[in-house]
Amino acid sequence: MAQLWAVVDGNPLTWLTLTLVVYQAAHWVWRRGRMNPLLNPVLLSIATLSAILTLGGVDYARYFSGAQLIHFLLGPATVALAIPLYRQLGQIMRSAGALAAGLLCGSVAAILASLGIGWALGASPQTIMSMAPKSVTSPIAMGVAEQIGGLPSLTAVLVILTGITGAVGGAWLLDRLRVKDERARGVAIGTASHGIGTARALQMGEVTGAFSGLAMGLNGVATALLTPIIVKWLFG
Repeated sequence: MAQLWAVVDGNPLTWLTLTLVVYQAAHWVWRRGRMNPLLNPVLLSIATLSAILTLGGVDYARYFSGAQLIHFLLGPATVALAIPLYRQLGQIMRSAGALAAGLLCGSVAAILASLGIGWALGASPQTIMSMAPKSVTSPIAMGVAEQIGGLPSLTAVLVILTGITGAVGGAWLLDRLRVKDERARGVAIGTASHGIGTARALQMGEVTGAFSGLAMGLNGVATALLTPIIVKWLFG
């Protein structure tokens, strides 16, 4: 068994295959559970893979050597968001003013909320700076965190947690707030919970997904520009 495990562990295809199988199983559970947000496939996959890697004593670098193909495909998947955007171009142009206002308010609110929560809980300055850009996709968030004195690795974890939280509870919260407009729902989810939330928004409808994808991209730009300014204004 030890020799068999050594062979399996040393083959990069093992971790690629495991990732695909775990996600497909999580997706099946989600479908069987009538698409309950609490059974989000990404959440279940992360929990399952983390448990397997921990029990098997496999470090992340070894796992990533096989799973990096999926990481590479994130680029084409993001570009593919242009398809629903193109189909909804008319609605986007008609909603440009409201979209800009909502995006600006959402971006500033996300930054201020992160800084305020960290400060209220007595977090260290480095932790607070790591929290500030958590509502945008990981590469942008990590770059912003490094620029303002945060810890990029901590920011990456917070980004994932934020995305999963938005994917699991975003639609429920919008329902409780009686936000019915598909465009508003998409902008809210994309601004608050980036790519993971946008994947959930696409399941809610093409209009919601299109506005979420657009908000995700524009919020990345807004956060990169606004976070250093807000941090300097508040903390000197």
